[in-house]
Amino acid sequence: MRLNKFISHHSTYSRREADRAIQEGYVRVNGEVETNPATQVDEKRDEVYISGKKVSPDDRLTVIVYNKPRGELVTKNDPRGRRIIYDTLDRKFRHFIPVGRLDYATEGLLLLTDNPKVASLLMHSKLERIYKVKIKGPVTEAMEAAMREGMSLDDATAGAHEHSDVEAMSFAPFYAYRIQKNRGDYSTLKIAIGEGKNREIRRFFAHFGAEVVDLKRLAYGGIELNNLPTGKSRYLSRAEYSNLREFIKEEEKRTS
Repeated sequence: MRLNKFISHHSTYSRREADRAIQEGYVRVNGEVETNPATQVDEKRDEVYISGKKVSPDDRLTVIVYNKPRGELVTKNDPRGRRIIYDTLDRKFRHFIPVGRLDYATEGLLLLTDNPKVASLLMHSKLERIYKVKIKGPVTEAMEAAMREGMSLDDATAGAHEHSDVEAMSFAPFYAYRIQKNRGDYSTLKIAIGEGKNREIRRFFAHFGAEVVDLKRLAYGGIELNNLPTGKSRYLSRAEYSNLREFIKEEEKRTS
């Protein structure tokens, strides 16, 4: 495994922070200073230290569910001083890593964990994400066809954040969808997808001229929001932990 990846997987350092620490000479591998982030290390044999503190593979796993309200950013800090999730979460969760992001106007289920490796596995998985979506206007036949079959857009900037540099985007077929209300003014759907791309749902419906006015994530990988109040968090249940560990085990087996 690359040294920078090893550090980001087994510590609170991000990949960028790990690169900086390595390049500035704060990292030792088996007692020797190592300044190349791409150096290969053996997770089981090599000893890695940052500023004298050992970085060790850790099987600890704590995951929480947070019901994120609208108007909070999923980030550690915001230069513009807007509210972030860590302003609401208990201080003991300050070092927890969010599994993906929900944008400022999106609410609902957000998973956070103290295990960087697990965060990465979940984030890049094809696990089912379930959302409730309210759009302006009706659900059209073209929308339904794209939900069933997927689509690729050279220009997917409609619905994107104004500062996003992502233009083209491919949308995989939805795992499932159910139209709950279909009217000329507003419509509501429940959808299940397996990706978490940048404002993917907003971009999808914006392509058909439909603005997403409400978006709430209800579930992620079988972990459900249920009746958790907005702005509150909970630990996973025993059954949820069991299912998660089984998923991790299968993923590690698949990628080994």
